[in-house]
Amino acid sequence: MAKIKAIKAFRPAKGKEKEVASRPYDVLNSKEAKKEAEGNPHSFLRIIKSEIDFEDGVDVYGEEIYQKAKENFKSFVEDGVFVQDDQPCLYLYKLVMEDITQIGLVCGSSIDDYFNNIIKKHEFTRPKKEKDRIKHIKTSEIHAGPVFLTYKANKNIDQIVADYLSSNKADIDFTATDGIQHSLWVLKEASILNQITKIFEEEVEATYIADGHHRAASTSKVGKMLREANANHTGEEGYNSFLSVLFPDNQVNIIDYNRVVKDLNGLSDEDFLNKLSEKFEVKSTEQEIFKPNKVKEFGMYFSGKWYALHLKPEFDVTDDPVESLDTSLLQNNLFDPILGIKDQRTDERIDFVGGIRGMKELEKRVDSGDMKVAFAIYPVSIKQLFDVADSGNVMPPKSTWFEPKLRSGLVVYKYV
Repeated sequence: MAKIKAIKAFRPAKGKEKEVASRPYDVLNSKEAKKEAEGNPHSFLRIIKSEIDFEDGVDVYGEEIYQKAKENFKSFVEDGVFVQDDQPCLYLYKLVMEDITQIGLVCGSSIDDYFNNIIKKHEFTRPKKEKDRIKHIKTSEIHAGPVFLTYKANKNIDQIVADYLSSNKADIDFTATDGIQHSLWVLKEASILNQITKIFEEEVEATYIADGHHRAASTSKVGKMLREANANHTGEEGYNSFLSVLFPDNQVNIIDYNRVVKDLNGLSDEDFLNKLSEKFEVKSTEQEIFKPNKVKEFGMYFSGKWYALHLKPEFDVTDDPVESLDTSLLQNNLFDPILGIKDQRTDERIDFVGGIRGMKELEKRVDSGDMKVAFAIYPVSIKQLFDVADSGNVMPPKSTWFEPKLRSGLVVYKYV
């Protein structure tokens, strides 16, 4: 069963929330982060992307980058930009994006649950990225960005949340520049904290990483290192938990994660379409844009036109939770046998475009000559994510894109 705990977190001082809160570290490159933080000395990007305080071209993995993150957080606290709660709390975090509303529980999740697979994964981590996060966490001594977890919705938790929101005003409430509303409630009452943690421990069998596999791995490994180095370890230390936000599965919004490919692996346009038609029904469409409406239906933008692709039934013969994913079907029937892309993680001929950028971004990448062909994919369902994680397997790379994104800097956990 899932173990969570209240944490004594740092939050932006009243009136500083919108100024401080930033997009996650991994959705911006250094150049984009520097531009976004320009003119804002209190942007949390100065902690999670601290290379922006250096000249362009600096080694983003240099020791001075991690030290700068630590210094910046320390100065934010000393200057009153961040204030620590006076007792361990749980927090309710609501995001509203157009007609989508998500309400999650901010808490500490157990590193033991991570290692014992109570916290389930669906994605491999990359060693270089994991090493970067470990150095950031060890040096800064904070969990700067929360891990986005989900769980199978529980009516008892839903009722507690609904009752609390109906009778309490948010402690933080603002709309970010991208139009997404962020609201936070601080839960201090011991009876509520005990009730929520008890329900998780007795009724929630597992939580699932939706977004933040590298953060979860890195925070858990740092906690394990500190545990092993502490001869007086008790299990109550801050490093035994990592910062997380838990959302019920019926509120999680997964959108498409699409692909663009640089060349046709030496094939002519005609040969490519002929080979494609061996495994797919290929139909040219007069629609301005063709966006898939169901699983095993794909959109393809090629030579200025949109096509609808449907995998032929004889090639759709597996019930395996990974192999039956649309991203796997494309890999096994198109990318590998036709385009020669064996590994999407390492092949530089393929790139990934989050659905939040829109279908026009696919057209733009192809029409510019940057890429030769684009593929639109129907979003993975939360059930498919659970099935893969429960099976102990992992999804193909870049299979899921979650929106709306959590803001970093609204809740910061100093684990030592």
